[in-house]
Amino acid sequence: MAQNFKHLTFTESVKKAQKRYGSRDIYQRAGEGPDQYQLFQREISMIEARDSFYMATVGENGWPYVQFRGGPKGFLKVIDQETIGYADFKGNMQYISTGNINATKKAALILLDYPTKRRLKIWAESEILDPAKHPELRDNLIVEGYDAVIERLVVFYIKAFDWNCPQHINPRYTMEELEQLNQLS
Repeated sequence: MAQNFKHLTFTESVKKAQKRYGSRDIYQRAGEGPDQYQLFQREISMIEARDSFYMATVGENGWPYVQFRGGPKGFLKVIDQETIGYADFKGNMQYISTGNINATKKAALILLDYPTKRRLKIWAESEILDPAKHPELRDNLIVEGYDAVIERLVVFYIKAFDWNCPQHINPRYTMEELEQLNQLS
């Protein structure tokens, strides 16, 4: 468990709930140690293999918003051990996540590997950047062969992450994964 996760998420009300339901002692012991929020190979491999993730942001009115983000495998890119990002394309033009990030800078991501039932949660400070003003970053985040116009760059400065248990994740497979399974049989 990355320690920053505990510092960001285990608020007093969370600790009270953990105590009430019997997990406080476990998490208190697990949370001892130095802060860690840098990505290592396990996290990097998980991020680079995804073709989708869920992103939560919070508006200035305090209401959360959760959005599904999809694209070609690897569209969410690791910039360095503390930073990830993606090139954002034109969508439904509501710009709720974009506005929320501009207002509060906070985001949380959930990345799921459905076949292996793995879940990585990431908390980050976020930033929306103009691709014309950041050409080197744009070139780093571009997805080769994906025909879409980049409207903005979304960058996440990782503050914490946590691997979640596989319990209650129903395996799902992409067409590519099903074809690979069929070839094995």
